[in-house]
Amino acid sequence: MTLDSSATTVQTLRVDGARLHYEVRGQGPLVALVGAPMGAAGFAALADLLATDHTVLTADPRGIGRSPVDDPEQDSTPPLRAADLSRLIAELDAGPAIVLGSSGGACTALALAQTRPEQVRLTIAHEPPLHGLLDDRDELHRATEEMIARYLAGDVIGAWGLFMATANIHLPDGALEQMFGGERDPQVVADELRWFGHELRETVRWRPDVAALRGTEVVVGIGEASAGQLCDRTSRALAEALDVEPVAFPGGHTGFAEDPEPFAIRLRALLAEIL
Repeated sequence: MTLDSSATTVQTLRVDGARLHYEVRGQGPLVALVGAPMGAAGFAALADLLATDHTVLTADPRGIGRSPVDDPEQDSTPPLRAADLSRLIAELDAGPAIVLGSSGGACTALALAQTRPEQVRLTIAHEPPLHGLLDDRDELHRATEEMIARYLAGDVIGAWGLFMATANIHLPDGALEQMFGGERDPQVVADELRWFGHELRETVRWRPDVAALRGTEVVVGIGEASAGQLCDRTSRALAEALDVEPVAFPGGHTGFAEDPEPFAIRLRALLAEIL
């Protein structure tokens, strides 16, 4: 496809079992910004900042937002999402890509790096929730099953309360009710149901192939405001397994969305150091 450096190009791509919504901005070396369950909209501000001198790919992962799936009961796994990302990179014919994955998207990025390393120039795994790398994985898995059960039983506030407690994220009193109570956007609720029912378990239980990843260029990113949180622990465990030092990024778990400018500055400096 022809890339337009002056606007966002919106496309869809048919893949096995799904139709992927994806967006392309800018022109230059390819950067893929990958989330799960976060879709393209969550990366829009960062993508705009990077598109001045990069081709930037964002997408809604299968089953989320504007990327419908043929079988709503199919689980979304990091390898399956990595296969989708591989197809998108091939479709653009602009790789190999710098892949920045955040949260579940970091698991997607790692899965792509270990299966299709020729498509990846650099993997930046920002706070991947790899519970299996921690000593208390069994306790974390039990908590995950409990929060999924609560959500599917209709206890939305209870499920999110347990999620935040397990993640060691502290919110002000009444915040959960304000965030997840009352009338909510139907698409947000549908995406949330999809995540709890068919994505959360498969993502946090996934184990990366550390030996394969050691043969690739991987940066493990941690938000400066994430100290002590669960994804701080999992990210440090991954960095230790790969024998690399984690890299601090401005903000917390979603710092790239909440305050994208300092995040983009740090990312550009990192790319200048490595590439």
